[in-house]
Formats: sequence, C-alpha cells, structure tokens
Amino acid sequence: MKRRDALKSAAALLGISFDRAIASSPPLPGSALFDRDPEAYWARIREQQFLLPDWRVYLNNGSLGAAPRPVVDAVCDYLVRGAGMVMDEYPRWGYETMDQHRAALADYVGCNKDDLALTHNATEAMSIVAGGLHLKAGDEVLMTDQEHPSGRSGWLMRAARDGITVREVKIPLPPQSPEQLTELMISSIGPRTRVLSFSGITTTTGLIMPMAEICRAARAKGVITVVDGAHVHGQIPVRISEIGCDFFAGSPHKWMFAPPGCGFLYIRDEMQDRLWPAIVTGGWDDRTLKAARFMRVGTNNRALFEGLIAAIRFSREIGRERIYARIHQLARTVLERARELPYIEMLTPADDRLYGGLVTLHFKKDPAKLWALCHKKKIWVMPIERSRVSTHVHTRPSDLDLFFETVREALG
Repeated sequence: MKRRDALKSAAALLGISFDRAIASSPPLPGSALFDRDPEAYWARIREQQFLLPDWRVYLNNGSLGAAPRPVVDAVCDYLVRGAGMVMDEYPRWGYETMDQHRAALADYVGCNKDDLALTHNATEAMSIVAGGLHLKAGDEVLMTDQEHPSGRSGWLMRAARDGITVREVKIPLPPQSPEQLTELMISSIGPRTRVLSFSGITTTTGLIMPMAEICRAARAKGVITVVDGAHVHGQIPVRISEIGCDFFAGSPHKWMFAPPGCGFLYIRDEMQDRLWPAIVTGGWDDRTLKAARFMRVGTNNRALFEGLIAAIRFSREIGRERIYARIHQLARTVLERARELPYIEMLTPADDRLYGGLVTLHFKKDPAKLWALCHKKKIWVMPIERSRVSTHVHTRPSDLDLFFETVREALG
C-alpha cells in the first residue's frame, strides 16, 4: 500500500478529512496571539498541530500521550528515507551510541549525555536496574504502595529469584505536605534497606513526590535511589542532576509529545560499573561507552527517536514554562470542579506543590453508567473506580465541560 493510500485509510478511520491528514504542519501561532487571547492560542494548537479529531475528548494522557504533527511527520519521513537507504549510516539504533540524540535528550531532562541510555520505555529501564544490581538474599528494597506494576515487578522478580525482601510504605491519600512524604519515606528505611525505589509522580494518583529531598536523605544513609520518572518530564519542570538520584527511568511518550517506543535510563556515573546490562551484544563490557553500553540491544527502529527529537523541538518552540502552566491550569480546573460534587472524593491534594497535570477522583457511587456514557460520547478517561483525569495542551475547556456534564448525568 502506498503512503498516500495508507494515510487516506487512516484519515477515514479517524473521521478527519484526507486533506487535513496529509497537510504539513503549519507554523505555531505566535506569542502575540497568546498575549491577546490565550484560549484562542491553545485552540489553534489543538486544531493545527494535533491529529485528534474534533469528536475525541482525550483525558488519558497519563497512559499514552498524543504525538503532534511534527513528530508524526519526523517518524514517517525517516522511515521513508531509511527504506530508500539515502543516508550513509544504518537507519537504525541498537548498536550505535546515538550521541546527538542523547545530547539533545540530556539537555532537555537535565543531565550529562554519557549518563543516558536510550530504551524503549520506562518499564525496560526499570527492569534493567532491578535485574542488574547486585543484591543478595535478605537485602531489602523499599517502595511505596502506589508504584506502577512496571516499577514493582522487577523487584518482585528478584525476591522470587534471589530471596531479597520488598517492603511497601503506605502513602496517605491525600498527603498533607511534601515534608510529610519525605519524613515518611526516610523514616521507613531499615537496617537491611539497600534500595529505595519510588515514582517521581505516582501513576495511581498523580502525586508529585519530593524527589530531591528523598534522594538526598537516602544517600546520606547509604541507600541506592531509583526514580520511576515515567510521568515526570514534560509534566513538571525538573532536572535529573538536581534530583540527585542514582537511577532514573523515563517515558517520553506520555508528556513529552514523543511517539510510543522510546524511553531512557539515567545512570549516575558512579553507579555505571555496579550495574549489569540486561541485553548484551558486542561492546557490552566496554566501559568507555559509559551509559551507552546499556543500549546495545540489537537492531531497533530509529525513526521513533527522530520523533523524540522533533518532540523536544516542538516543546521548546511553544515554551516549556508555557506548557507546564497550561497543563496545571487545566488540572486545577478539574480539581476545583470535582470538589464541588458530593459523590466524588478527592485523592489529589489541593496543594499545588503536590500535583501537575494528573488529578485522581474516587467515585462514591457505582461508576458503571458513567463509563458507558463516556464511551458513547467518545470521552477517553481511565475507567476505574479511582479514576485519573490527565490534561495536556491539546485539552480543550469544552472537553472538561462535557466530562463533568456526563459525570452529573450519570451520578447526580
């Protein structure tokens, strides 16, 4: 099937015009429009820079982000050029160190290039750490009770295989303050705790953990720190170098506008010789490669990382602070409107320091009718009793209006 025919079929499935599907991305709206009419600015971003059809209300960015047009274009263009072998290097990654890509990513996430390895996602990065650290029977890994299965399962595998102990700290919902969270985590460290593994932003509730304070206190006790940062970059402003962790796993496909299938692992320089690779090929033991030796995994699709570079460029052109502010403004709207409804219990604290673009609601009534109505109205939200609403720059105020109208219709 030719590319044009494939795009025509995809456009039909999406319910958008073929002309819109193949159109090149127009320039971003200027700051003058933002200064004059911010809502018109964001409406134009949604309409012109994303392929989301008008009928889709997408409030599940925390599971999978929507890639904008420039990212999709970059992936498609590289696939076409790679198929034609028009470049002089192999159109792949998995054997190469990808220095330019890692440098661009390192600048965005705030660390040194040589401390970064490219991965497929945060799950892979967390698995590399959990499987590669030397731990023996009786050693303890401490984590929270709000970890994603991908952040928990690697340690549980080590418990089954090697006899290590995994212990969870119960996080209050909602917590009172960042200081309470730091004290809770650090006071839970015991004499056999070797690793403290926790989410920078929890996947279940969107809670922002005080990463730097926890990592600094844990290091003072000689404990290795591993941050599951799948939700961090792109949602809130933070630099890995300022967190002070030993390991950090990232998934740019959530909040950084990147396509699915590209992730990263940060390994602090002093820890690189203490970690065993999970997948090996030639050069796995070449320590001059630094963190790059952990990404020698065999032939992979480099087009996805061309999309990541386009995503970083897209983010910078809009302005990262502008993006963070918009994400949080929309999330605050969700929080404030949800608090007005007596059949919703808020699991997200009102303290702005503790949430970014994720708000978690607990429905006191059976939400089955709500999820059926959301499906009917093309509202995409996580359909569970403890529901997570996540907003991004493509979220429209009308999307939130429709969601809360639907909540009242189903539960009011």
